[in-house]
Amino acid sequence: MVSFTVLLFLLVPHVFLSSAHVAVISPQDPVLLIGSSLTATCTLPPELGVHASTLYWTLNGMCLPSSTYSVLSPDTLSVTLHTLNGSQQQTGDNLVCHGADGHVLAGSCLYVGMPPEKPVNLTCWSRNAKDLSCRWSPGGRGETHIPTKYTLKYKLRWYGREKECESYSTGKQRYSCHIPRNLALFTPYEIWVEAANQLGSATSDITTLDILDVVTTDPPANVQVSRVGDLEDQLTVRWTSPPELKDILFQAKYQIRYRLEASTEWKVIDDVGNQTSCRLAGLRPGTVYFVEVRCNPVGIYGSRRAGIWSGWSHAAAASTPSSARPQSGPCDPRPVEQTSTLRRELKQFIGWVRKHAYGCSGMSIKLYDQWRVWLQKTHNTRNQVGKQTLSPSLYT
Repeated sequence: MVSFTVLLFLLVPHVFLSSAHVAVISPQDPVLLIGSSLTATCTLPPELGVHASTLYWTLNGMCLPSSTYSVLSPDTLSVTLHTLNGSQQQTGDNLVCHGADGHVLAGSCLYVGMPPEKPVNLTCWSRNAKDLSCRWSPGGRGETHIPTKYTLKYKLRWYGREKECESYSTGKQRYSCHIPRNLALFTPYEIWVEAANQLGSATSDITTLDILDVVTTDPPANVQVSRVGDLEDQLTVRWTSPPELKDILFQAKYQIRYRLEASTEWKVIDDVGNQTSCRLAGLRPGTVYFVEVRCNPVGIYGSRRAGIWSGWSHAAAASTPSSARPQSGPCDPRPVEQTSTLRRELKQFIGWVRKHAYGCSGMSIKLYDQWRVWLQKTHNTRNQVGKQTLSPSLYT
């Protein structure tokens, strides 16, 4: 902590050229609870020849009312502050004693706040089963108005000595820390966070975890969605495995979610497995779909336990082909009864395929594709035969 007096010496050097003429504020840099009161004094050396009644006080640059002053002696002026609020500045509130001409005679920093409450929401994860990152939130109302130090500590559950995390983040992620190496596998750790400032300390609840239970990855990359030929109700999704998975022995499993362009409701496919592509079936023709993918590492180093799901990938989009079946006219040939029966049976069949092909079942998708190709060829052949057998006189 840098003394405010030293700062004043740097900013207003002409006031402190002679150490025999420096006033003294007491107490110097006090730390106080919110709501408490303070009486501070500014004492001048007698040889300065300045009477205390000519002095005045400021707090953060604002003059304090003279009704809060008391002349204790020709050389000492006090000020009393009641029901203090939390410090407005992280470096403390500036309480300054001025001479009649405005010169700064002495200064002090007031740190007004609360002791920390126990940190909460401690969560941890690993990117490669070799490191560990943890984050937490301040307890209670959060900021205490006083600089608070947070220390992440950990140790093996049944043995081993207590260790401290050293690589803390700053900025918006400042309530987090990274342990880059030297972690044991197949052994649970106890992890907790300690918070401390000049008014007190607090400790979070202890979190117990095994590194293999908290392995996660970045979301899958290069997600692409494309049409399946002219099939109007299918799309193919492809993606690339996260690079972290190349460093560990694993089997990954993936989830896909998709939604209509005009909808906010996602449909999730859970049974994708560890493949990096999937066929979506039963979609609406002529419709734009947004698709996202995420990953969960499973079976790391032979363990059957799953890790933590990654975040969802960036959304990729594609549209299904539009339905372009010709409308029936008065001159189209009527289907025979046998064809009508077959079409009804095929409708029942496609309903069964769609029901059982939801997701990425390879066998049912192949059956569905074969039926669609056969139906399309039959439809085209019937149209051509119908046009050739029509009498030209019908068009006149």
